[in-house]
Amino acid sequence: MTSTRPTVLILGAGINGCALARELALSGVDIHLVDQADIAFGATAYSSRLIHGGLRYLEYGEFDLVRESLAERTRLLRLAPQFVRPLQLFIPTDNRFGGLVSSAARFLGWPKRWAEAPAGRRGALLVRMGLWFYDTYARDPSLPKRATHRAGAPDVVRVDASKFRWLLSYYDAQVRYPERFTVALATDAARIAAEQGAVFRLHTYAHTRLAGRRASIHSVSTGEMLDEFAPDVIVNATGAWVDLTLAELHVPSKPLMGGTKGSHFVTHHAALRDALDSKAIYAEATDGRPVFILPFGDGVLVGTTDEPYSGDPADALASGAEIDYLLATVNDIVPGVDINAADIDLHYCGVRPLPRVAADRPAAITRRHWIQEHRDQTPPLYSIIGGKLTTCRSLAEESARTILKRLDREPTTNSRERLLPGANDYPTNATDIAARQATIARCVRLTTQQVAAVWALCGTDCETALAGEDHDPASLAGTSLPARFARHVIRHEWATTLDDLVERRLMLLFQPALCVACLRQLAELMVAEGKLQPPAVDAAIETTITRLATHFGKRVAPLAT
Repeated sequence: MTSTRPTVLILGAGINGCALARELALSGVDIHLVDQADIAFGATAYSSRLIHGGLRYLEYGEFDLVRESLAERTRLLRLAPQFVRPLQLFIPTDNRFGGLVSSAARFLGWPKRWAEAPAGRRGALLVRMGLWFYDTYARDPSLPKRATHRAGAPDVVRVDASKFRWLLSYYDAQVRYPERFTVALATDAARIAAEQGAVFRLHTYAHTRLAGRRASIHSVSTGEMLDEFAPDVIVNATGAWVDLTLAELHVPSKPLMGGTKGSHFVTHHAALRDALDSKAIYAEATDGRPVFILPFGDGVLVGTTDEPYSGDPADALASGAEIDYLLATVNDIVPGVDINAADIDLHYCGVRPLPRVAADRPAAITRRHWIQEHRDQTPPLYSIIGGKLTTCRSLAEESARTILKRLDREPTTNSRERLLPGANDYPTNATDIAARQATIARCVRLTTQQVAAVWALCGTDCETALAGEDHDPASLAGTSLPARFARHVIRHEWATTLDDLVERRLMLLFQPALCVACLRQLAELMVAEGKLQPPAVDAAIETTITRLATHFGKRVAPLAT
């Protein structure tokens, strides 16, 4: 029987594509979600991992963007507590009045010579003003308000008190694993579609060909046709690849994207971790660019750079100059850590999906988003321009409204109050979380450490993921992750390659002592689930080891430690 529901083809399974799929599924639309690589393969996985209002957007007068971002931050803290956590940040300042003229010039659109007037770091007065606006717009009673501290005071981050006299603190939020957040969006879209009897198909490592009103989906590796259908609307949500996707579809368009690349590194440097004490630093480098020094599990995440980039986003790599710049900034701000390149566990680099606009500095490019229609296309075609982690849900709601209007339909509902998978019955404090994990551990016959490791990836859904007939108590070598969870992921989370598991499902990329034995266990699980042929195991392991080295600067240990 032919479906009477409209069909939407979404190209790009990053956070915006998956959020849009979920939003449209809520209105009963058939969804085909296609990505030339994996879920969350692009900028989603390579950001600073913050859910934030955009404090510095205030300087450019983007008050509506700040208001929207703060509202979404509040919403995600409530709807996705398994992924999004409050984070206290400290801004060190070395003067009172710095930056007033240049900030006012940027806000008022004064000539460039005023907007770029050399004034050193922003002073305490300017930062206080920004934080006052921030708290006023947020209206979030769940988070503490701004505060001013003397450097060296108790309960603040440790910075060089000989350079920085004051610390201004405020709260935003952090999402440790946006990759898992994105998988949860896709999982929820599939659940919604199943409940409504609608279609939800997700093809990774696939590309799309158009012939008239019909679209065919083909495997990137074999060319085999995987699906064919007639979409009513196509949405290009490929982020930094938007222009490349339009060219592949033979859609005439002026360049729409002007992305910049940003690099980060992760370290387990003990002195730096202790200096943060689970808090964060939002500082200015000596050239005025913002740099974050963030707690990241039992490590520290440092970023970011902001460099113009015009190549294929998949080829973007952190340069030695960028890493040196970030290291120098950390050593300038935090006394006595003496961090160097040997202390880095891994680095990563991504291209921000920013619109192509005239801007003198990369930081001045707007972080707004919009959905752009390409005229005279059959079927109708839209591209999503811009967007960031924080506003993925509101972008999806806005885009869905535009698409449904084109389809002569009204939204049935929206995701404003819908919990993400893994947020149901989520405990409200650390004590209750530990108690819940202990209960689950007894039920599934695993240790609390094993359950906690899975909980960090999928929240309260971990009980379902670990239950069933598989009672294997073993963990992946060198980790606390149960092998049975890896098997669940392979079966249910669209994992196709060993890289998918390591980088975007099990988050083993960030395991300090990732070892070859762990990779072999995963490869053998993929063989057992029909995702990998036995003769290809050694080659798959070698491919992953090579990618980790070249793309992330990460070494895989020969043995578990």
